[in-house]
Amino acid sequence: MTKTSAPLPALARPLDFSLSSNRFAVLGAGSALLLGRALRGDWRQALGVGGSAFNAWAVARELDPDSPETANAALLVAVAVTLLGGAGNPMGGAASLSGLRLVAGTTGRSATPIDHAALLLQSALAAATGQRSAALLAGLAPLLSAESRALWPAVGAAVPRLWGRKDKTGEKRQGTQVPATVVTLAALALAPLLLAPETVSSRCDRSARRVREGDLQRARQLAVLALLAGLLGRQTRGLDSLAAATLTVGLRRLNVPTG
Repeated sequence: MTKTSAPLPALARPLDFSLSSNRFAVLGAGSALLLGRALRGDWRQALGVGGSAFNAWAVARELDPDSPETANAALLVAVAVTLLGGAGNPMGGAASLSGLRLVAGTTGRSATPIDHAALLLQSALAAATGQRSAALLAGLAPLLSAESRALWPAVGAAVPRLWGRKDKTGEKRQGTQVPATVVTLAALALAPLLLAPETVSSRCDRSARRVREGDLQRARQLAVLALLAGLLGRQTRGLDSLAAATLTVGLRRLNVPTG
């Protein structure tokens, strides 16, 4: 009797260190962490800077698979934003990345129950810490994916916020939303360019097919909607890496050099 292997998760996308952009991501995130520690004097904030830098790179790879230079530029933009404004909520970045990866279909795999459970958890954690737009992005991603249909991960977005409003002293200590808001506004200004149809040549990581242009289009639309919701809800710091990635994709389509 032949043993059937379990399907690989659609959200798992390991790094290939034979690619220069992947090496840049690890070295860049590590350097951002050390720079954050030196300038901020706090390991928690330093981890936020490094994590946001890497997440921006990863999100840009989902939104612009044909251009690794875009991802490299997004990493640098995210470092600047977090150093100036402070690190945002990491759950917003993680939920955004997972949701966009599923919709863009860059791995070439359909979502498994493990993927849906991961999206539910990330959506719930993002909602619980006040990142409603990121929670909705992750929770609704299976409904927008061409190969995955599930409603239950969206339940996580209904989780109420658990933390109360921070006092002014806490806000000053943690930073300001201004840099993230500026980048978000710039990214939204370039949305018409970002959302225009584009041919894709990159192949999926674990499939012989190319990344579908329709899937990528939906992922970019979802990114813009999440940024708009974050802006209206005053949650831009939690979407700093998404804003950095979206901005650099828009700049690349504007033919502005990004790296």
